Amino acid sequence: MGFEVCIARTVSRVVHGILQVMSLDAERQIRNFEALAETPARSSLLTIAEAGLQAIQTPRVIEQTVSLDGVNLHIAGKKYDLSEYEGLYVVGVGKCSIDAACVLEQILGDRITEGAVLDVRGAEGLSRIQAYCGTHPYTSAENVQYTRRLLDIAQKAGEHDLVLVIISGGGSALLCQPASHTPTQEAELIQHLFKGGAAIEDLNIVRKHLSKARGGHIAAAAYPATVVSLIFSDVPGNDITTISSGPTVLDETTIEDARALFEKYHVSRIGFDADHLIETPKVPGVFARVTNELILTNEIALRAMEERASDLGYTPYIRDTELVGEAREVGCMISKELHVAKPRTVLLYGGETTVTIDGPGKGGRNEELSLGALSELADDELVLSIASDGRDNTEFAGGIADVITKKRAQEKNLDPKDYLYTNDSFTFFHTLEQGVETGYTGANVADLVIALKHGAAK
Repeated sequence: MGFEVCIARTVSRVVHGILQVMSLDAERQIRNFEALAETPARSSLLTIAEAGLQAIQTPRVIEQTVSLDGVNLHIAGKKYDLSEYEGLYVVGVGKCSIDAACVLEQILGDRITEGAVLDVRGAEGLSRIQAYCGTHPYTSAENVQYTRRLLDIAQKAGEHDLVLVIISGGGSALLCQPASHTPTQEAELIQHLFKGGAAIEDLNIVRKHLSKARGGHIAAAAYPATVVSLIFSDVPGNDITTISSGPTVLDETTIEDARALFEKYHVSRIGFDADHLIETPKVPGVFARVTNELILTNEIALRAMEERASDLGYTPYIRDTELVGEAREVGCMISKELHVAKPRTVLLYGGETTVTIDGPGKGGRNEELSLGALSELADDELVLSIASDGRDNTEFAGGIADVITKKRAQEKNLDPKDYLYTNDSFTFFHTLEQGVETGYTGANVADLVIALKHGAAK
């Protein structure tokens, strides 16, 4: 089986199926929806966000992608005759892996020989697949132990076996299997890169060369079995070599690329030795029987939000599916785009911004983006940036920026610039009770931004 990904076909199929079953009667993902929906404009903003979160729920995506007909297992339009395989193994990693594993167990039952998934949450009710709860965004000794378990299962597979691999956002931190350094040292390194504003692509080039589970190593462990990866994208551009640091993908980067990033981000300042870097598997034949299926991207969420905005009487535009940049600057840019938009317009964005951490505060890129937008917004303009996994490095998924938030900040003498200066967006939104609460959603397509211009259409 060849190495292949068909984004357009996957998005079209999954969106069509999901939108058919979505309902406003579904349990809301936004827990404090009613408390925040103080105006018709806010209600519309949150309803649109809710549609995006509902559309990317992992069980729905798996049910639309995987089915079993007798001995024929159908995955993303391809057929696998299970009578041709002696064993069927499941391994998974990331914030979608437990929910995906639950549905795969329902579909495959005792056809599963053995399995294990590593998520940021625990789970009950699984019988054929073991669920482990690791740490994120920084790795730990527990992650090393659980990653070893995933590799052990993959290595049990032989030439006549099928291995299903669930890959989703958060996997890079979870898939810790160092050659010579400690997980504590790696956590300190990643924290240093975060503070330096490193983009996800740079972060994961480094991570791939620090672990014997990332950068194609899971595919190498499973060789010569048939491997099918179900990939949930959380990175701008849907680069499958970057998603969870590409554990089933042939990595084209090298140790020298990672060394160059050490120089770029001044890693020598924290004393992390570049000799800890390792090379990723480079033999193409190891990946000859690997099929990587991209089954979820942010386009699915954006299209669902586009449809819901239209239903509410707005004119929606998907402006960017690969949004990047410094969060506060992106927030300001989006505000300016709203200024020139007509009333009853919704602008939609998906991607992953970055935050260069200069202050001691608490918050994530979504809260900082909204805070960066706040001062620029007119009275009929609203911005909400939301972490699709429900955790913007805090208990909030994001924060609402609009005239209500502005007025409450003025009443409490809170200056947004002060909180941007200290990178303390969480405290700002928490004090004003304007943070969006979802808890872990079990999904992850990185960040979703809704910019809404209310008012009457001319």
